[in-house]
Amino acid sequence: MYTFTTAHVFATGPGGDMQWCFSQVKGAIDDDVAEADIISTVEFNHTGKLLATGDKGGRVVIFQQEIENKNQPQFRSEYNVYSTFQSHEPEFDYLKSLEIEEKINKIRWLPQKNAAQFLLSTNDKTIKLWKISERDKRPEGYNLKEEDGCYKDPNTITSLRVPVLIPMDLMVEASPRRVFANAHTYHINSISVNSDNETYLSADDLRINLWHLEITDRSFNIVDIKPANMEELTEVITAAEFHPHQCNTFVYSSSKGTIRLCDMRASALCDKHSKLFEEPEDPSNRSFFSEIISSISDVKFSHNGRYMMTRDYLSVKIWDLNMENRPVETYQVHEYLRSKLCSLYENDCIFDKFECCWNGNDSVVMTGSYNNFFRMFDRGQRRDVTLEASRENSKPMQVLKPRKVCAGGKRKKDEISVDSLDFNKKILHTAWHPQDNIIAVATTNNLYIFQDKVN
Repeated sequence: MYTFTTAHVFATGPGGDMQWCFSQVKGAIDDDVAEADIISTVEFNHTGKLLATGDKGGRVVIFQQEIENKNQPQFRSEYNVYSTFQSHEPEFDYLKSLEIEEKINKIRWLPQKNAAQFLLSTNDKTIKLWKISERDKRPEGYNLKEEDGCYKDPNTITSLRVPVLIPMDLMVEASPRRVFANAHTYHINSISVNSDNETYLSADDLRINLWHLEITDRSFNIVDIKPANMEELTEVITAAEFHPHQCNTFVYSSSKGTIRLCDMRASALCDKHSKLFEEPEDPSNRSFFSEIISSISDVKFSHNGRYMMTRDYLSVKIWDLNMENRPVETYQVHEYLRSKLCSLYENDCIFDKFECCWNGNDSVVMTGSYNNFFRMFDRGQRRDVTLEASRENSKPMQVLKPRKVCAGGKRKKDEISVDSLDFNKKILHTAWHPQDNIIAVATTNNLYIFQDKVN
């Protein structure tokens, strides 16, 4: 399923002091993309040594970072396939006559506690806990069975042997340890592991449930915004996440552009929020599409827990948890699309759900855009850059220049017109290595890995 090429292309990054270079691209080169191969989520584990992707075919592919070669330090971020497994299968809800597709909506890694790795993956209805473990030895010398597994006649055994472990080729096994099902009426959009490493939350359009990782037959409903009369429904939950350090605190965002912070110590059902983060709308920008583009598609706490980042259709906003009335920083991702909202509404692109991510020290944020562009914003230097994930720009040693979009007027030589942007090429899913400047960017069915230039 995955083929890849490797090269190094240098690009100027935020602040001018960091240069990004192309490292790898994974996935088929064919223009004819199979629906099942479209990447639907990307996630580094807590060390960054492993990188997981989920796709619309219900598969999870895990890449492992190769050990750095001192003779070739530029290849330090090379990731190769470590394990591939089918996480979810298509199902059918006979009660509602609905197909449940196998698409992986989210993957979340659990902190490593032993030699094995654990991750949670979810489709629209069912969450699974997977164990990924290595085997490089096998037992030999059984007393009660032959080497092929057939059992011996006990009467023929005349002596006892001590079984021994003998080396074998490394085998990576993925096995489902828990299946958390039948708790969501609506489609699951988020899962988030708590900092206590014992519980996690799952959120759908109207409810958020709290689970214990060891208990599959029950969960606790902690948020329920479903009205008694569904005709009175005015908003839905779009994303939810636990605070990275405070196990009692979580946030959830809504389609109305609000973010609610809840404290589980206050009450068992967190329908009454502790804080409400909302920015008043600028009357000058009011339009028919205002409500649609204000819907938040992703919310992420900073690693230090002081800030949170939200992504709506046109912008990324950074909120200080101590200030609810407005964001402390706002970054325009593709403001030049404001004049194109009508056509984006007609082709349904206005409903695309872009994700966002922080770098390891919370100084830079990244999110995707159209035409396979992705944007980085340096918070300290207040600079931004647009880069492109493209096979055409992935030749060895080719400079990857920052891209610029011309919104109107006379177009400069190196600019691209907003009218020539390809809205079928979009980067919805991005991930940043927790410690190094290595990023993973998912285009339709390809995974691009970039890193900062090694001098």
